[in-house]
Amino acid sequence: MEMGWLEWLAEPLRYPFMQRALLSALLVGTICAITGSYLIVRRLALLGDAVSRAVMPGLAIAFIVGGNIFVGAFIAGVLSTALIGYIHTHSKIKEDTAMGLVFSGFFATGIILITKIQSETKVDLMHFLFGNILGVSESDLLATAVISAAVVATILLLFKELLFHSFDPLGAKAAGLPTEVLHLVLMSLIALTIVASMQSVGVVLVIALMIAPGATAYLLTRRLPSMMGLAVLLGAIASLVGLYLSYYLDIASGPAVVVVSIACFVLAFLFSPRQGLLTRLWQDRKADYAQKPAPPVVLR
Repeated sequence: MEMGWLEWLAEPLRYPFMQRALLSALLVGTICAITGSYLIVRRLALLGDAVSRAVMPGLAIAFIVGGNIFVGAFIAGVLSTALIGYIHTHSKIKEDTAMGLVFSGFFATGIILITKIQSETKVDLMHFLFGNILGVSESDLLATAVISAAVVATILLLFKELLFHSFDPLGAKAAGLPTEVLHLVLMSLIALTIVASMQSVGVVLVIALMIAPGATAYLLTRRLPSMMGLAVLLGAIASLVGLYLSYYLDIASGPAVVVVSIACFVLAFLFSPRQGLLTRLWQDRKADYAQKPAPPVVLR
C-alpha cells in the first residue's frame, strides 16, 4: 500500500530529533535570509564568508578553557571583522585582500586547535564545519531560538538606520548616523547568525544559506523589505524540503538544505519575470519577430 502525501509529511515528525531539526532549520533559515539580504545589497558576501570561517579558533579556545563555545565563536567572529577593518584602514592593503588574509589565518588556526583537541580528548568538534542538524539537542534549539529572537529584534529596532546605511553610507554619515556603530552592529548580527547555524549547517555551508535565498529574492523583487520577506520564505522552504529529502533519500541534511536553496536560485536566474536569462531570451525573440516586416500581399 502506497503512502499518502499526509502520511509522507507526518512520517518524519514521529521522531523527536526530526521535530527539533525542523524547528532549528526554520529558525536558521529565517535569520540567515534576513542578515544575508544586507550582505547582498552591501556587496559584502565575501566578508560574510570570512566571518563564517573565522569563528573556528574562538570555538576551539573556548572549549580548551572550559568556556561556552558559542560565546567564543561569536567573539572570534567580531574580532575578525575588526581586524579586517584595521588592516584596511591602516595600510595600503585592499579590503578583499585583508579578508582573505584574516579568514585564512583564523580558519587554519581553528583547524589546528580542533585537530589537537580531538587527538587528546577524543571529542569530535569537526561537525561544526559541516553541521549535524539531526543531532540538535533541546539546549541547542533553545540557544538558536534565543539568538534568532535577538537578531530579529535588533533588525526591527534599527531597520530604518540599517536600510539608510546599506544603500547610502555617505548620506547616512552626513545625516549624523553613527555609521561605524551600525557597521559593527551588522557584523555582530552576522556573527550571531553564524553561531546559531553552526550546529545545523556548519560554518562551511552557512554562507550559502545566507546568500542564496537573498540572491534569489533579489532577482524577483526590487525593494529591500519585500526582498527580506521573500528570502525568509525561500529559506524556510529550502530548510523544510532539504530535511525531508535527507530523511527519505538518506543524505546529509545540511548539504541537502543548501542544495535546495541553490536550486531555487537557479530557477530564479533562468525564469525570473524581469531578470531571468530564459525570460529575456524569449522576450528578445518575441520583439525580433514583431519587428519583422509582414510578407507582401500578392493580388491575383
